[in-house]
Amino acid sequence: MTTWRMPIEGHEQERLWLAWPTSGYTLGETEAEVEEARSTWAAVANAASEHEAVTVVVNPGDEAVASRYLSGQIDQLIAPLDDAWMRDIGPSFVIGDDGQLGAVNFVFNGWGAQDWASWQNDQHIGKIVAEAAGAQRIDSKMVNEGGGIQVDGAGRVIITKTVQLDPGRNPGWSAEQVEAELLRTIGAESVLWLPRGLTRDHDTFGTRGHSDILAAFTTPDVLLMHRQDAASHPDHPIAQANRAAADEYRSATSAGFEILDLPAPETLRDAEGYVDYSYINHVVINGAVLACSFDDPADDRALATLREVYPGREVIGIDARPLFARGGGIHCITQQQPKVA
Repeated sequence: MTTWRMPIEGHEQERLWLAWPTSGYTLGETEAEVEEARSTWAAVANAASEHEAVTVVVNPGDEAVASRYLSGQIDQLIAPLDDAWMRDIGPSFVIGDDGQLGAVNFVFNGWGAQDWASWQNDQHIGKIVAEAAGAQRIDSKMVNEGGGIQVDGAGRVIITKTVQLDPGRNPGWSAEQVEAELLRTIGAESVLWLPRGLTRDHDTFGTRGHSDILAAFTTPDVLLMHRQDAASHPDHPIAQANRAAADEYRSATSAGFEILDLPAPETLRDAEGYVDYSYINHVVINGAVLACSFDDPADDRALATLREVYPGREVIGIDARPLFARGGGIHCITQQQPKVA
């Protein structure tokens, strides 16, 4: 029986997957909003395509418009879509101890059956992408999204109490059941539970606390964590509590990794309220890091930090404000497929 493990994001990749925004709040209602969404998704896909193969899942009927924005070297996979957050609707790729590629197909139910979400099409994208990638599908009965798990590739995973234990996702599940399922599916032998996600991520279009905006392992020895220095921002105590939980976990498990704080941008609010801008929400690809920038004075410092912790990779800043305004970031719209021997 194959034992599966999710590799760290910096593992060599076969390709990067995205989905093309097709409708709803993600695409927008005005011409300006539609242009902004398409241009931002395309900026990420096109930048990645300079470093590795990229496939974008496109809703039937959107092929021509997607082709106007996407590089000619990007492949399209035509399949019905509701939304465009590939990290969450797509599979989470793993590698077996026998060397084969696996794809964990968690249940997707619109981030906890939120009343604004639709997922009649997106709930099938995990299966569709797994088949297109030629991966062995590993079905799970647990509701979970790729943005809710951050791994070090050596058996550790970071999750939040507000996602996997969300009654809208897994009513009645215990922490022990969640941990057992993560061990079975992605090889998580040790779980770091963070208390909760950022404030904006618990608002209407949020995920209720994904960990990929809170923390990221650059290697099994280095963990980046989001820090909000402004005491007036509601994420200030949340980030402190998450850091305390990580420190406690590190002490209790005698884990040897170093924790580096990555301060949030100086921008605190937008037209909707307090922002959850985070430099943690980057994606690592072959030879590069696609990083969130916010036209903020802190951008240069954050990108410099990413260059230090990802030596030998080009760090490419992409304006992620249109993504965060829609509820996510660069990591949220991408899903890496690791290369297998």
